[in-house]
Amino acid sequence: MAKEKLDAGYVHVYTGDGKGKTTAALGQAFRSVGHNLRVFMILFMKGNIEYGELETARRLAPFIEIREMGRETFVSKENPEQIDIKWAQDALELAKQVLFSGEYDMIILDEVNVAIDFGLIKLEDVLELVRNKPPKIELILTGRYAHPEIIEAADLVTEMKLVKHYYDSGVQARVGVER
Repeated sequence: MAKEKLDAGYVHVYTGDGKGKTTAALGQAFRSVGHNLRVFMILFMKGNIEYGELETARRLAPFIEIREMGRETFVSKENPEQIDIKWAQDALELAKQVLFSGEYDMIILDEVNVAIDFGLIKLEDVLELVRNKPPKIELILTGRYAHPEIIEAADLVTEMKLVKHYYDSGVQARVGVER
């Protein structure tokens, strides 16, 4: 089947304190792959964690390529380690390269909003990426704490709102559901 192209590309933001931001972005990716579009996903602040949806996405290569750009431990917002800052800055540099490579139709920057909020990367650098995005590329930014300027720059914003979650009763992340 011949590769289709997007007529126009938009900027999506999936944010909020509810579950499903990464999963929503991957749903968009799966839909794109169904139309022979190529997707590149960069995971800010995540590495070496076995998420089921990422394993599924990897099986769709070469249509989806995923790069984990972080450690498997949580990043301290109050005192991030230098290695976490470097990973996030390297991830942003990779995002620039991929966005302008012409090889991909959709770019997903997973948890980029958190990386901004934690001070690992600069808001202005991400806004520059958004403003200079090639016109036929779909760009998806995920993560809690989306900055108001990111929301303003986006074409589509969805906020996942936490109403109730079993985490509050002590249930840990479960394989096949949260991981």
